[in-house]
Amino acid sequence: MKRYIILIAALLTFTGCEDVLDTKPGDTYSEKDIYSNINLTEKLVFYTYNSTENWGMNEGDWWTRRINIENASDESWFHFVPQNFRITRAQIVPNNMGFFQHKWQQYYGFIGTANDFLSKIDNSPVAASNPKEVAMLKGEMKYLRANSYARLINFFGGVPLVVKPFALTDNFTVPRNSYEECVNFIVKELDEAAALIPAGTRMGTEFGRVSRGACLALKSRVLLYAASALHDPANTKAPRGPLYDYTKANKWKDAADAAKAVIDLNAYSLVTVKTAADYQKMFLTPNSELIFARPFHPEFPNTPNDFNTLPDKAHSPVGSGGWGLSNPTHNFVQDFKMANGKRITEAGSGYDAAQMYENRELRFYANINYQGATFKGRELQYWQPGGADSKDAPGPNHFAATGYNLRKFLDETIVIDQQQSPRRPYPLARLSEIYLNNAEAQYHLGNEAEARQYASLVTQRVGLPAITSSGKALLEDIKYERQMELFFEGHRFFDLRRWMDEVKLGEDIVGVQWMRRNTSGQLDANGKLTMIGPNLIEDRTFVKANYYLPIPQAEIEKSKMEQNHGY
Repeated sequence: MKRYIILIAALLTFTGCEDVLDTKPGDTYSEKDIYSNINLTEKLVFYTYNSTENWGMNEGDWWTRRINIENASDESWFHFVPQNFRITRAQIVPNNMGFFQHKWQQYYGFIGTANDFLSKIDNSPVAASNPKEVAMLKGEMKYLRANSYARLINFFGGVPLVVKPFALTDNFTVPRNSYEECVNFIVKELDEAAALIPAGTRMGTEFGRVSRGACLALKSRVLLYAASALHDPANTKAPRGPLYDYTKANKWKDAADAAKAVIDLNAYSLVTVKTAADYQKMFLTPNSELIFARPFHPEFPNTPNDFNTLPDKAHSPVGSGGWGLSNPTHNFVQDFKMANGKRITEAGSGYDAAQMYENRELRFYANINYQGATFKGRELQYWQPGGADSKDAPGPNHFAATGYNLRKFLDETIVIDQQQSPRRPYPLARLSEIYLNNAEAQYHLGNEAEARQYASLVTQRVGLPAITSSGKALLEDIKYERQMELFFEGHRFFDLRRWMDEVKLGEDIVGVQWMRRNTSGQLDANGKLTMIGPNLIEDRTFVKANYYLPIPQAEIEKSKMEQNHGY
């Protein structure tokens, strides 16, 4: 049987058709079968959708399917210290990548699958017999290849641009392309993909598949990132050179135009939100502002039917049957504004340290499980001794080390380990992100009125006042909205780096503890509830090299390509 040749950087690996298709034992499909049968062709594309993000860090070892990249930012902290991120302590090295160890290999594996498909599909029998369907599949594959490259350059800077399958006689020593060359390629691919795919989120049986809006939304993100400080040749605080620089003079206009192209599709609208419950439900079902999402569905293999990888099992409090793996940090919790739109440190905010969870903005209540919150019909008990969600809880020791658990994405109606939400989406692009992309780009173009307009659409949707600031304060307000609106959606790790916010990147992580004590000061389950903290959870360090990941040592040795600065 003929087998696919897939490039993983300079490493040549072989993946048989039986490895990518869901077949019965003993069944095999030749390459001729795949490119002659539209159903088999479609399944190959479905396999490549595994290159998109998920609630875990996707394929790899057991841990990467249960840990989130948010734990490498100030958003949350992974409960188990031995498995925590090495990059947060400036300990990541080319031969010890920690949770990032599979990223290079994974994305180039999917790129290889896409390259093989795109090199064969136009001249295949299935293209002649199903031209419309194949055109859309081709567009989807172009998006998936572009997305894989977008993820690679976010992690590594400029990478080798491999756009066709390698023959066995080819030279596999492939140099890295410049960052700007990679961005140009990604944008070109996305423009070509957008022309082949319908506008609007694809619903019904096609929910979760790439649309024109998804292509334009990714283009918006890529150009926003490229325009940011991290890639500015004049900014000497970050690694410089072709592997990292973006030199286009009109970069902010390009970013603004790309965001506006999504908005002008008029295919999406913000969901109306009146309460925290409304906002929470928005992440449990498809809706009008969802541009592109990864659904948990059997058509998308690898993780969809594994209850242990679902957010409910991985992130629910231990007293509710979860593992509570990713703990939101007290740092992040204290960044949530009050309901009146003021920071907790601002005069007139009404913040009371003795009642610190009262009168906060509604996204706090929708996103965070905290001491005294009601979850699955019961009050959460993070206190000792004996609290149902504390370290005294029976079973695995998965208590919330920071004093918080995730609430966002969790479905309170299901029974953990027995049920999963039928079509809960993991958002890959939402309209609120595009509004904030446009706001940030317009700010840098000097169009502050338009920047305020689009940022205010996001703030006012959740009941906060319209933004009225200007100058640097306006930029900080836009950044704040990205922080809170896109919480736990995979943005913060990259945003802090592209903004070069070294204060937040190197900020120590703190949490709180809850105790009940009697009048004698002894622990007593019936005693007075007292908060202790903030307590140090992890001392973090940021160094210049950590703006990018190191290229894995095995790839450097095989290809002799240039390693990233500082490794």
